[in-house]
Amino acid sequence: MNSDIVESFSQTVKDKSIDKDVLVDILEDIFGLLIRKKYGEDAKYDVIVNMDRGDIEIFLEREIVEVVENPNTQISIDEVNQRGNDDELDIGDDYVEKINLATLGRRLITLAKQNLGQKIRELEKENTFAEYKDLINEIVVGDIYQIKKNEILVNHNKKELFLPRTEQIPFEKYKKGATIRAIVKEVRKGPNGPTVVISRSDNEFLRKLFEIEIPEIYDGIIEIKAITREPGERAKIAVESQDKRIDAVGACVGMKGVRIHAIVRELNNENIDVVNYSDDPAVFIQRALAPAKLKKIELDTKNKKATITAASDQVSMIVGRNGVNIRLAMKLTGYEIEIIRQEKLLEEYEEDIELFELKEELGNDIYELLINNRYDTALEVLMAGPEKLKEVEGLDDDKIAEIIEIIKSQFEEEE
Repeated sequence: MNSDIVESFSQTVKDKSIDKDVLVDILEDIFGLLIRKKYGEDAKYDVIVNMDRGDIEIFLEREIVEVVENPNTQISIDEVNQRGNDDELDIGDDYVEKINLATLGRRLITLAKQNLGQKIRELEKENTFAEYKDLINEIVVGDIYQIKKNEILVNHNKKELFLPRTEQIPFEKYKKGATIRAIVKEVRKGPNGPTVVISRSDNEFLRKLFEIEIPEIYDGIIEIKAITREPGERAKIAVESQDKRIDAVGACVGMKGVRIHAIVRELNNENIDVVNYSDDPAVFIQRALAPAKLKKIELDTKNKKATITAASDQVSMIVGRNGVNIRLAMKLTGYEIEIIRQEKLLEEYEEDIELFELKEELGNDIYELLINNRYDTALEVLMAGPEKLKEVEGLDDDKIAEIIEIIKSQFEEEE
């Protein structure tokens, strides 16, 4: 019966990947509990589990007495002699007997199995927590098996991982059964076991993708100094080469962009700007805002503020769509950035434009007003300025501002 019990328990944990020594400890605890239930808490015993032989041995130790007062801890000398006292034991000695598991009864064996199941479940929870705690900020690959409104459930090595909506890349499409990559962001203990939260929107996910795709980063030749993202929209990453012979940005982008494209595809076509890091804040800010051209940078290093001056035609590039470019640049550099728009000086325009060429943009009425007041070219209108143009009957402040904007836009288009 002993071997049947061990085999039964071994089969229970066979698919649980539980260490053999751990199973031995569990079985010793469980059968110790059974002995205490049958012989009382004062019972002296020893449980020996041999998984190789498939055997469990339980030895009960009782004191030899003349008159038994507590049968759980004592045995009479007469009973010892009846059993065959080959060791010539006497009153006051300890008598050790081997307990047949069958004498414990089916009820206690069933209880042992229930306790084993509970301990295994607890052990599984502890093992899962420890396993994923060690994997925090590491990439895992799993299969999507359920898509819910606020989260996606992912199967990884028969463990359930959670990808909350807040950790997903916005507008990314997920399909049941599809393979997905993400980093382990957080592991929380709970009454029903650990909750493993994974993320595709975290900055560390981008860092790990760079380590995978760019060997120089994995080997430590190129160091990632800073990362910032607006997932699904745009990301900026600052890198620095530890080897002067290696161009950090070039190595990250790869031949014809092959390396960076692999990462972009993984991130649902998120635009990624790779810039060279610099200890000089002014240089770093300029690189973070490239390819926009800055005329001047003034720094307040104490308050981490930067005031940049740029031509009006560069401002939209600096700000980016919905302000994403300048927001990311501020996060990357750690500086709050303020823009001063500098209008282009008239003498900087290389060629003038005949006003006749702008007749369609200005409209016939405005064109006739300007021509009748001897404004024949675009530069003549700009040089006159708002104050002079107010002298033209029929032009108010709003109309003058519109005329100047139309003319300036034409010069910018020519550039």
